Amino acid sequence: MIPMVDLKTQYHQLKTDIDAAVQGVLDTTHFILGPNVQALEQELADYLGVEYAITCASGTDALHLALRAAGIGHGDEVITSAFTFIATAEAIRYVGATPVFVDIDPHSFNIDVAQVRDAINDRTRAIMPVHLFGQPADLDALQQICQQNDLMLLEDCAQSFGARVGGQQTGGVGDFGCFSFFPSKNLGCYGDGGLVTTRDEAHAALLRNLRNHGSDVRYHHDRIGYNSRLDEIQAAILRVKLPHIDDYNFSRRRVAHRYNELLAGTAVTTPFEDGVGTHVFHQYTILSDQRDAIMKALQAQQIACAIYYPIPLHRQKAFADTTAGVNLPVTDSIASRCLSLPIYPELPDASIERIAQVIRGALD
Repeated sequence: MIPMVDLKTQYHQLKTDIDAAVQGVLDTTHFILGPNVQALEQELADYLGVEYAITCASGTDALHLALRAAGIGHGDEVITSAFTFIATAEAIRYVGATPVFVDIDPHSFNIDVAQVRDAINDRTRAIMPVHLFGQPADLDALQQICQQNDLMLLEDCAQSFGARVGGQQTGGVGDFGCFSFFPSKNLGCYGDGGLVTTRDEAHAALLRNLRNHGSDVRYHHDRIGYNSRLDEIQAAILRVKLPHIDDYNFSRRRVAHRYNELLAGTAVTTPFEDGVGTHVFHQYTILSDQRDAIMKALQAQQIACAIYYPIPLHRQKAFADTTAGVNLPVTDSIASRCLSLPIYPELPDASIERIAQVIRGALD
């Protein structure tokens, strides 16, 4: 069996340090908003090149908290992609705003900048690009659009930790950067966890307040907030993993480029690197008109694969009240042909070669 991701191998490589870090938390019995959370937030801010890094309970919460801190609410619109996990648009709905879905670039799968421009109206308050599968969106162009139209830029970085664009980390360009530390992410904890980055001191203070029941001083509540705190055990684990993230991402790129070599000349379109930034390959996603045959062949050989995402958000029942008449032909086309293959830093060359061989056989 070749899995999509192998968390066990990575754990065993770091077992001594992770076990010691977890035991240290257990010994202190300080489990919520303790010294590991405080230290991690500074380490993340330093790595990402931002002034403030505020951890929270999940990547979904990171998006929700950022939208709240941005002051976005009822009657507002946020332009985003329909080719993403539901959390992106779900968070927009949480604050009472409306997600406006625009089409994607057919090569990078990221939000189409030209369509973003066309979607702006008097109700638009923000643009929320997703750095899909680890490839940075065109932040320079999107930032320029935001500046020209007095809009907020909120980056969904759930899949792009460590990706760079124009010398900056994703999450360090927009007004807010929103990250997920779900276990399968490039930098993942052993439960749920999230992060919001910002350069604005007032936004940072508001985010800290919102994540802790609207409170800065115990039992004094300034507003209705949330229970969205990263726990100490997850923070301790992330502190062990963070120094390895560049090596992990380098290895992911190595795996991706090996796939590219082995699948060259087939009826498969391999991932496109547009040169806008450094792709960190959270997913390795191919396109093929024979997607279902490839998937069946891989599964027959006990090789994991997955479709991210089979039903775009503009076709989901949850958004049916605002998406009537929305036409996103590129998104629909990609969703019908995409397939993600196993990718993780420790994936052996022999496994990559076996996967490519099965794909080639399915195409014959």
